[in-house]
Amino acid sequence: MKFFDFPLFPETASTLAREVDAVYFFALSVSAFFSLLIALFIFIFFVKYRRQRTAEIGVPIHGSTTLEIVWSLIPLVITMVLFAWGAKVFLHALTPPPDAREYFATGKQWMWKIQHPEGQREINQLHVPVGEPIKLTLTSEDVIHSFYIPAFRVKHDVLPGRYTTVWFEATRTGTYHLFCAEYCGTEHSKMIGTVTVMEPDDYETWLAGGPAKSPVASGAELFVKYACNTCHMEAGSGRGPLLHGIYGQPVTLAGGQQVVRDDNYLRESILRSGAKVVAGYQPLMPVFQGQISEEGVMHLIAYIKSLTGDESPGAAGGGAGAADGTGG
Repeated sequence: MKFFDFPLFPETASTLAREVDAVYFFALSVSAFFSLLIALFIFIFFVKYRRQRTAEIGVPIHGSTTLEIVWSLIPLVITMVLFAWGAKVFLHALTPPPDAREYFATGKQWMWKIQHPEGQREINQLHVPVGEPIKLTLTSEDVIHSFYIPAFRVKHDVLPGRYTTVWFEATRTGTYHLFCAEYCGTEHSKMIGTVTVMEPDDYETWLAGGPAKSPVASGAELFVKYACNTCHMEAGSGRGPLLHGIYGQPVTLAGGQQVVRDDNYLRESILRSGAKVVAGYQPLMPVFQGQISEEGVMHLIAYIKSLTGDESPGAAGGGAGAADGTGG
């Protein structure tokens, strides 16, 4: 595998990096091979079939059906192999493993704000353990950014007003570059950071030195602060629906359409509660746009996702009322 560590290419420090590089080098090798082959034939034909006498008339060529089929099928097979291989790698890069540790990252002119599931916060730095899948939920507080770690071969747009995700599994300890790869203003070139990959024991030691409040705990506090529990009560007896065990489940809206309650649905329902009202409930929940920060919204969503269907609503604070677009 030393071939992938050629000095002119970025380091390969994740499981995805080698998959991406393999597709890239395959496409590069095929392109180089046929480019050289075509150039060679052009030179041979140029020499062999050049006109040698002024009065010479070339022999007409009427073509070959067999040859045309062959030179059509070979590129077709190669391109379909490349398409299938690339699609497989793309889908793998797009789908985080279910056991991935979930971090939150917010882009802001001109910095990266990152929070660990255990509660630790970092600015322009990200510490992760080696050999564990890491999922990052991304959003922006202002303009479009792009989260890019060259050594991991991961790059994803970070958009204001919605969530995107990216994941990786580091294979080497060390420190790697983190960039914003989308022009985002005058200080765009300074929006850089580092990703530090540590041995699991070292990472746990590092975690022990940080604050103990997790996004779930912060979300539970916000849930009570904004009086969400006054409407989303035990057994759905309040003015808003019960929120335990709802994440990832379909729900029917007042207009009859069905949507899945994912991160983007929850975010929209928190900030613009009347956008998607659940069938059977009135649009009574206040609008929280401008009142809750992006970080606060992430914490509320983390809290909602932590609520299971068999957990007592009273024990968990009564549900995450800001999230279902109904009640308040």
